Amino acid sequence: MTPRDSIEITPPRAGWLARTEEEILEPELPIIDPHHHLWDRLGGYLTDEIAADVNSGHNIVKTVFIQCRYGHAEDGPEVLRPVRETGLVMDVVHEARSRGVTTDLCAGIVGFANLTLGAEVAEALVAHKEMAEGRFRGIRHITAHEPSFDTYLPPVAADAMQSAAFREGFACLAPAGLSFDGWLYHPQIPQFTDLARAFPDTVMILDHIGGPLGIGAYRGKRDEVFVQWKASMRELATCGNVNVKLGGIGMDITGCSWSAQERPPTSEALAEDFRPWVETVIELFGAGRCMFESNFPVDKTSYSYPVLWNAFKRLASGASAEEKHLLFHDTAKRVYRL
Repeated sequence: MTPRDSIEITPPRAGWLARTEEEILEPELPIIDPHHHLWDRLGGYLTDEIAADVNSGHNIVKTVFIQCRYGHAEDGPEVLRPVRETGLVMDVVHEARSRGVTTDLCAGIVGFANLTLGAEVAEALVAHKEMAEGRFRGIRHITAHEPSFDTYLPPVAADAMQSAAFREGFACLAPAGLSFDGWLYHPQIPQFTDLARAFPDTVMILDHIGGPLGIGAYRGKRDEVFVQWKASMRELATCGNVNVKLGGIGMDITGCSWSAQERPPTSEALAEDFRPWVETVIELFGAGRCMFESNFPVDKTSYSYPVLWNAFKRLASGASAEEKHLLFHDTAKRVYRL
């Protein structure tokens, strides 16, 4: 019997990551990292760790924090429990500022609110905004569902995005001036497309190029997955309110095995591996709706921060100056109103 795939976030290994070091490409290029997390688990990724990464050579001017179930309250009204995460993020903002960190960490904050609670979620949106001191920009409600492997992600119904309750909660976002980040797997992209068409006035962001799977039922089927994924992305691209984050390709779900190698990958190796996915998304959506992301510390399992951004710069080497600024800075600035 074939063992069942199971994914977990593996703590980064500093010694292993240090085995691959590179000169920083285009060190002056301004970058907004629109997707990273903070937490106190798995070795921790808080002020010290994020500050070290954003100051490792690239010109990271701002970042956007994305929810990760960090420090939710354990009591009180269910709808308000995730607001504590936003408060903990603001603690990092204040600490970094007091230390003189030049990067504007968490210039935008994307928190969690349980959209399946329907209109009741509006109370949480107000509370997040009050906690975030003008930095709150959107909600991410993870809807990733695939029964063929085990995951650390919270359980979610296969049709969560299509439920009446979820959509009632989702309808609260645009009136509150908030965007929606979607984290799902590639077979679910058509559901995301349907959601985008139902709410054309809501700014939506598809995380991690749509989560192409390479484990579970999809292990060893990269070519087949690519064809299905590309067809779904082509349809999604017709929704003008949708933007896409280019990253997250170092996660276990893609079937990558960088972390099992003796040395971390070089930026050249990463660029070649990412190229079919990244170039397809840029071709379909245009640079004005795409943004490179780190997804740290999750992707830090597979490569270091400076090597990852070097890989992105290699992928964008043929882009015009305007396109390059969109991919690394301006799209994120527009989408998250920074």
